[in-house]
Amino acid sequence: MSEHGFGAAVRPREDLVLLRGERDYTADIVKPGMVHMEFLRSSHGHAKINGIDVSAALAMPGVLRIVTAADLEGHLMPLPCIWVPGGVESHFPPHPYGVPGAGTALATDRVRFIGDPVAAVVAETRAQAAEAARAIAVDYEVLTAVTTPEEALAEGAPQLHETVPGNLNALWTCGDKESTDKAIADAPVVVELDLHNRRTINSPLEPRAAIGEYDPRTGDYTLTATSQSPHNHRFLIAALVLGIPFTKLRVVSPGIGGSFGTKGYLYPDMPLVLFLAKEVGRPVKWADDRRGLMRSTVQGRDHRQYATIAGTRDGKITALRCTSYANLGAYPSTIGPGVATALMGRSITGTYDIEHAFCEVYATFTNVVPLGAQRGSGRAEATFLIERLVDRFAAAVGMDPADVRRKNIIRPGQQPFDNRMGWLYDSGDYGQALETALAAAGYADREAARRSARERGKLLGFGIASFVAVCGVGPSPRIAEEGMLGGSWESANIRVHPTGETTLTIGVTTTGQSHETTFGQIVADEFGVDLDTVQVLHSDTSRAPYGQGTYGSRSFSVGGPAVRIAARQVTDKMRAVAAHLFKVNVEQVVFEGGKAFVPGDDGKTKTFQDLAMAIWYGWDLPAGMEPAIDETTTFDPADFNYPYGAHVAIVEVDEVTGDVELVRYVAVNDVGKVGNPLVVDGQIEGSIVHGVGQALMEVARYDESGELLTDNLHKYAIPRAADVPFFELDRTETATPHNPLGAKGAGEAATVPVAAAVTNAVCDALAEFGITHLDMPLTPETVWRAMGTARAGREASR
Repeated sequence: MSEHGFGAAVRPREDLVLLRGERDYTADIVKPGMVHMEFLRSSHGHAKINGIDVSAALAMPGVLRIVTAADLEGHLMPLPCIWVPGGVESHFPPHPYGVPGAGTALATDRVRFIGDPVAAVVAETRAQAAEAARAIAVDYEVLTAVTTPEEALAEGAPQLHETVPGNLNALWTCGDKESTDKAIADAPVVVELDLHNRRTINSPLEPRAAIGEYDPRTGDYTLTATSQSPHNHRFLIAALVLGIPFTKLRVVSPGIGGSFGTKGYLYPDMPLVLFLAKEVGRPVKWADDRRGLMRSTVQGRDHRQYATIAGTRDGKITALRCTSYANLGAYPSTIGPGVATALMGRSITGTYDIEHAFCEVYATFTNVVPLGAQRGSGRAEATFLIERLVDRFAAAVGMDPADVRRKNIIRPGQQPFDNRMGWLYDSGDYGQALETALAAAGYADREAARRSARERGKLLGFGIASFVAVCGVGPSPRIAEEGMLGGSWESANIRVHPTGETTLTIGVTTTGQSHETTFGQIVADEFGVDLDTVQVLHSDTSRAPYGQGTYGSRSFSVGGPAVRIAARQVTDKMRAVAAHLFKVNVEQVVFEGGKAFVPGDDGKTKTFQDLAMAIWYGWDLPAGMEPAIDETTTFDPADFNYPYGAHVAIVEVDEVTGDVELVRYVAVNDVGKVGNPLVVDGQIEGSIVHGVGQALMEVARYDESGELLTDNLHKYAIPRAADVPFFELDRTETATPHNPLGAKGAGEAATVPVAAAVTNAVCDALAEFGITHLDMPLTPETVWRAMGTARAGREASR
């Protein structure tokens, strides 16, 4: 490992620009002649549109154009959905190309959630567009709304989409139902748990934004947008929405202020700003605000689950069954159905060897904001389920929760391990991670810690969560089996200039993960050059090779190997040229430390720059070799990769107020080979904070009409620095065999166990009250009421 190469703790070179506030985000960009678009959004959760009157709005100052769904007929096709529940019958809104539809850019005859776009206004200023949008008169006929899957599936519930009978997108299953039911029936210990993994709102620093441009001379469109998948957005918009040639659309994604999964989706604003730019003959910009983001950008989690775990009295788990009702919201988001089914259902057995397991998911449409990915999506919900169940099972058999985990955890010698639900875990020592975390947390001394806390009027609890998370979306044939309508390979291009400097262009896009540093480190390491000589380009479809984008913790573990393969093609070419110049066989030439040489012969050495210049000149190259160095590669992994770990949360609960303080948090993670420890630790710390937010404070609350009651940061709490302790991090490194870097996903894996660890800790602290489970978020009021109810029950029983 060189000072700046793969594995080195290099401070991200993006940091200074970010800290100075010098990064350009989409909302900062001003184009010559630019005008502004604003939406009129539905004020009803479910209503029929009888008519729209835009006449008053059109007469207002600065207004250039107003469009409704009627104006888009023949110009914009419906939005598509590209991840369907795999292997089962599913139902979607229509799309003329036969792919699953995801609703229209503007509502046609009906609105289906509060925030559904009804009309778009273009005006000279943003304020003028917003004022005109408020002046549009819509004649609504209010209909009954349903906000939960069980309501939507009930007999007589209002039908949201004509092509989706009973509002059921799909009934998806995995595992062996018959054997699982029998194992539960035969088990001496059976524990049932009903829980609600509540809906939460993604809160990136930067809301979404888009700018559309059209050049009438060439017919070319340019979309500048907050996109974590610009290449996929280019294809979806060009081919499936606008119906224009692929080559006529360029998508650029400038700086992105975080995403957590929200910015990989195709939203109505993207094709609309392009269409309207052509209509008005000027660039059209739309920028959301915080309230708009919370009412229209995809939300996360939201599973109502009914689960059963069974086993023997000595702590062996023999069966696991789950029925989950997934709330897809009003429309299928671009990949929402896949997130709610496969990523959750196939993950419910966690790190445990459970012989019999079965999961069924009712993916259902309701009158709330569409569901999408959120950091750790699917895997976090599954891990919360199994880790809560393990604690409940431990209590039922009278064992320590750690000992039940030890008894059932998958052993290193069982790897690769078929979890019997569709995942083949690749590698790892899950038990080692658990023991390391327990030791670091002082688990053996927990009773002394409890007594100390009790003296201060606090109830102390320890919570354990072991996890494994499917990451690194790929390979393409495997993800296709899960219903993904597209590939999941990645690409890279390397050009070496005659000066010895290098330009690396990658297909993945950064949303804050320091790609310009970490991907540059791979090249610097392979070439033996200084990191400052490696330029990294990305996020512009006019110059980057096609890439699938940043999601599912795949950037470094799928895009990174493509970079290494391209770099080694370059060094192979340099070795061949060096062998030609040295007049030796290529097998005799070694490339190492920034030079090609023949070991033991000091006269036969060429530096990286020497060879770059020689190849560029092309004066003396091996027969058939082309001058210049320009290598493009793709990489499609052999299988997914599976980061894992164990976390321990220690909380103190105030028995008077119900306030929960997270006093310590120990996290042991294994993300395979680490490209940059500083960057990975930053990702892990952010992931933990994300999970703490869900456990203790975050919840999207809707009323019966579908009104989002938590649509600003005064009403929707997110963690602040004072809400979390300094995290105690450790790691093991187990390389995945599925890519040449050995790297596993790191961007979201550490979110997966956090809510379970914190909830287990709170329930442990409250055990003396007989409280066995509380649904998140564990706010002071929730905890205080639970303790009060328990006290009242005790008093009544005396």
